[in-house]
Amino acid sequence: MIKKKRGLDVKILLIIPAYNEEASILNTIRKVNDFRGSFPYTLDYVVINDGSTDGTADILKNANANSISLITNMGIGGAVQTGYRYAKEKDYDIAIQFDGDGQHDINSLENLVNPILNQQANLVVGSRFMGDKLADFQTTGMRRFGINIISFFIKLVTGKKIFDTTSGYRAADKSVIQFFSHRYPVKYPEPESIVHILKKKLFVEEVAVNMFERNGGESSITPLKSIRYMSDVCSSIIISALMKEED
Repeated sequence: MIKKKRGLDVKILLIIPAYNEEASILNTIRKVNDFRGSFPYTLDYVVINDGSTDGTADILKNANANSISLITNMGIGGAVQTGYRYAKEKDYDIAIQFDGDGQHDINSLENLVNPILNQQANLVVGSRFMGDKLADFQTTGMRRFGINIISFFIKLVTGKKIFDTTSGYRAADKSVIQFFSHRYPVKYPEPESIVHILKKKLFVEEVAVNMFERNGGESSITPLKSIRYMSDVCSSIIISALMKEED
């Protein structure tokens, strides 16, 4: 966990993976820039352009956005790991995964970072299914069913209950940045990475956040893929639990 720091001494990086997000990426960056003035910590961002085939790269270049362009599509795992490597190289205290499609509500940022700043967690997962007010976007019934099954398997192998197991809105402290920069799951990164962190005896907490429907682009998981996705993820969770963790 990070040492106690105050205000602008805390450096926070938003890792924004983007694949064919020409319809939404510029608006996402604007929201980040507008939010900076009211946020009590140093807040930067890096967009990881994951080999987009639309106009995403040109938009980022024309906007002079802080970005890294991958020469080929690496998938969400490869893109996010690139962001964690950047965070490690630039010595950020906290790295936050933040979708480029407009789903993540930036006003929930303090909910995510507070458990780390208060030295209560190493990894904080933003949940749509916790708190007095549920998130604006709750996902489909079929995907919610799949999330519940995945949640059951994570608790089965780790003893920890995580409600929003596929949430990509999460914050990591320096110890997790170090680990994810070296090793980050590729196929099913969100649930698998939770298992890896818990196996390393680090602390994972879940907090309420708000999310919206996508502003543009397409989801990588269609309803027709949900059942197979659930089955494959549960298998991966069991395999991850059985694997020996690297130092």
